Amino acid sequence: MYTDEDLNYAVKKGVFTDTAVNEFRSLLATEKHTSSVDEENFRLIGGFNDIFVVIACMLLLFSSIWVLRPISDTLAMLVFAILSWWLAEFFVLKRKMALPAITLLLSFVGGVFWCVFSITSSVPYFSLQAASLIAAAVATLSAYGHWRRFKVPITVAVGMGALFVFLLSLLLVVFPTAKESLLIILFLCGIAAFSLAMYWDASDTQRMTRRSDVAFWLHLLSAPLIIHPIFSNLGILNGNDSLISMLVVVVLYLLMTSISIAVDRRAFMVSSLMYVMYAVSAIIENYGGIGYSFALTGVLIGGGLLLLSAKWHFIRAQLLSVLPISIRSYLPKVK
Repeated sequence: MYTDEDLNYAVKKGVFTDTAVNEFRSLLATEKHTSSVDEENFRLIGGFNDIFVVIACMLLLFSSIWVLRPISDTLAMLVFAILSWWLAEFFVLKRKMALPAITLLLSFVGGVFWCVFSITSSVPYFSLQAASLIAAAVATLSAYGHWRRFKVPITVAVGMGALFVFLLSLLLVVFPTAKESLLIILFLCGIAAFSLAMYWDASDTQRMTRRSDVAFWLHLLSAPLIIHPIFSNLGILNGNDSLISMLVVVVLYLLMTSISIAVDRRAFMVSSLMYVMYAVSAIIENYGGIGYSFALTGVLIGGGLLLLSAKWHFIRAQLLSVLPISIRSYLPKVK
């Protein structure tokens, strides 16, 4: 999948003329309009060379930690972060490689976080929450700087994650009793991430630009933050196997599935899959008397998901037809 940056680079190097690129863009727009919408495409790997480069980068980065750690943990993580940025200058900014871009972003932000954390945690009278607070704040700023430089789609989601860690650490430092409301806080963070994801999605309903990729990663961030607190409060993984709880899980999964279909993102379905499989398995075992309930559950849910995938466009069309026009205008159209 070629991006605008790829085409501009081809023109700059004299590979294509401006006229040829404009014609290609027109054909690409037509193709993406008919194939990308409803398929949730995103750029992850351009070829095996991406994997080769990632392996080489990881060997270099983690070997640098191994060499420098006897001297200083802080120095090791600082060099780790600097090398991650330096490698991105070539493989991301110049070569436009997708998988190395994701890997080097995570290594850079993670390196910055642990570097700052190792410094602050060694300061006397600094609690772990305070050290995490400062490290998360610097990691958030570093993610923003990385976005300004490289525009890697996953950066926004990583920055949001670092921001959530900062806000959670700040809350625990100011209000230590907030730990009892951790699930509620995570749920609110998930709602914020989902709202931001929908903002990016609504700005590219044709799924033709980088903004759609940004929304994809934000949905992946928001889904577990929303799903886990909801199902954890039902206590189904803590021995609460009542029929009502199990049925509530199934109903909630159907609701999450409807949201996934409407916004044309499958993250909610995947994130809540473990909970609904446990619930349906418990219902079959306790009230159906079948010993291989989990296997039967896998057959039922797996078959259902495959059927849903095959009829995804038809089901989306039916679901969108009952939604108000004011809502449909922010959602991808069915091809």
